[in-house]
Order: sequence, then C-alpha cells, then structure tokens
Amino acid sequence: MHKEILEDIGEKELINRLGKFMPKNQVSDDCALIKTKNENLLVNTDSLVENVHFNETSICPQDLGWKAVVSNISDLLSSGSKKTIGITISLILPTATEWVWVEQLYKGMNKALNKYGGIILGGDCSKGDEKIISITAFGIQGELELRRNACKPGDIILTTGIHGLSKLGFMMQNKINFDNNISLNKRLINKSIKHFCRPKIYPNFLKNLIKTRSNKKIKRIGCTDSSDGLFQAIQDLAIASNCKAIMNYEKIPKDKDWPRGDKWDEYYFFGGEDYELVFSLPKKWANNLSKLNKNIYQIGYFTNGEPSIEFKDNKKNKLFNAKPFKHF
Repeated sequence: MHKEILEDIGEKELINRLGKFMPKNQVSDDCALIKTKNENLLVNTDSLVENVHFNETSICPQDLGWKAVVSNISDLLSSGSKKTIGITISLILPTATEWVWVEQLYKGMNKALNKYGGIILGGDCSKGDEKIISITAFGIQGELELRRNACKPGDIILTTGIHGLSKLGFMMQNKINFDNNISLNKRLINKSIKHFCRPKIYPNFLKNLIKTRSNKKIKRIGCTDSSDGLFQAIQDLAIASNCKAIMNYEKIPKDKDWPRGDKWDEYYFFGGEDYELVFSLPKKWANNLSKLNKNIYQIGYFTNGEPSIEFKDNKKNKLFNAKPFKHF
C-alpha cells in the first residue's frame, strides 16, 4: 500500500491539512491575528533553510540576516501591520559553524530592524546537520485589515514593483548558465543581485492606502506578498476570495533590460522572493493610489468565476503551464 509523502501532497495541501488542527481560517493568511483588549497583534513565522533557500555561494551571512528579517516583516505588512514590535529567532546550526558567521548573521538582522523597526526579543539555539534560521515576528494590526480573502469582483489588481529580479540574482550568484543568445548588461545584473541579497519592503504602504482611500467605510482589502512568486500570490488571492483573476500582460512592469521570451516570463512570474505586495482595490481607490505612487502598477482585475488566473491575451495563457516554486 502506497503511503503519502510530502513530495506527493505539496506545501499547499500540507498547510490545508494542518489547518484542521487549528481554529477556522487560521491558515488562510501568512500571519495569525491575536485579539487583545487594546491593540490586536499580528504574528508571523518564516524559515530559511540551507540548500533550500540559501547556500554559502549564493549569499553572505549578513545579507542572509537582513533577508530573514525582511521576509517576516513583509508578511506583517501584507496583513496590515502598522508597527513591528520585534522578533524571536530560532537557530539550528552544525557544531562546526564559525562564530563569525553567526555574528555577521545577527549584524544583518539588526540592520534590517534598525531600518524597518522592531528589536530582537529572544530565541532558541540547537544543533543540526544544516543551518536553519526561523524567525517569529510580532506586529500591531493597523486600521485596515489586509487579508487574502478580501478581494471582490470588480477590484483592480495592483503590485508595488517589478518581479523576477530576485530569481535572476539567485541564478547569477549560483553561476547558473543562461542561453548563449542572451546578453545581460551589468546594470541589470547588479540590480538583480542586490534585489536577491537585500530585498526592500514598503513600511509606508499602509499609510498611503489610508491616505488615498475613497470610501472610509471599507475596512478590509485583499493583499499578500510575492515571496513565492507573482503567479502564486495572485492564485492565493483568487482562491481565498473565490474570484477569477484577469491579467493584462502588457501592463506587467518589467525592467527595461529584461530579456524577452517564454523562459524569461517564467522567471518573472514564478521566480519568488521578490517580497513585492500584490493586492486589490476598488477602481477609484486604485487610481488614487497609482497617482500618489508611480511605482505601484495596475496589472489586472478580479471578476466572477471559478478561482483561476487568465491573461487578457489568451495567447499568453500557456505560460501558466509552468509550475511555481515547491518547498517539497
């Protein structure tokens, strides 16, 4: 008799099954909401695993520390956090790990916390065969609740920036060969490596949302981040909100030197670790926000229908035959 293994069921199905042991809707977003008498808390846990997310070739320990913090704060922001309180850190390290590696890791974490807010609250250490950095981040829920299941038919789909750069940076750092016909300029290479090693996030995002809100009665909007890729982010929103996403390929923002071709479209949509915010707003609100911030792009809309993604140009739909990043 065949026994199910994690490779068979995949990450999403694993999370769905684990959700049966928790309160209803507890796993529908990356962050958990804890209600208190004063201000509600948002809690997020994210892990980086050696030889899955990083290796000694791809990233230095200080950049890794920065990235470990940013990946968690990004999830807090995508749920509507107005302030990061702090983080706890769980380290699993081989006994042969040099102290200077750990020291540089923590320096990178502190640099990210100094820029985006929060302090190190504590943590735990243990030994293991490979390095694992697991962080739990705590934030304060803001006035607007950002949730994956809050998208509505008619909403405009927006994103905070360009995708695919982190994937390219990862490939450059790991010296992965490209098609001989592709020539990448130095500016794009350097930009991509920086995007992979030192991703940025958007601490003023919530303030700008509130500033441009056309209807103050709206308290919830659909949102997630693109840590698992742009395709996965939109798919998560569509499934959680029971809507169909229609994407406009021509409106997708790309770097001016990003190569053309199906393979490069796959890097763009399925690359992951860009930590851009992907969200939906009513049309008037979306227009107000786009005018305030020219680096926010309208890339499609939600409509009634089975939860799925389609391009406005049907010729591009074959792109979605590719598979997103898998943890198992």
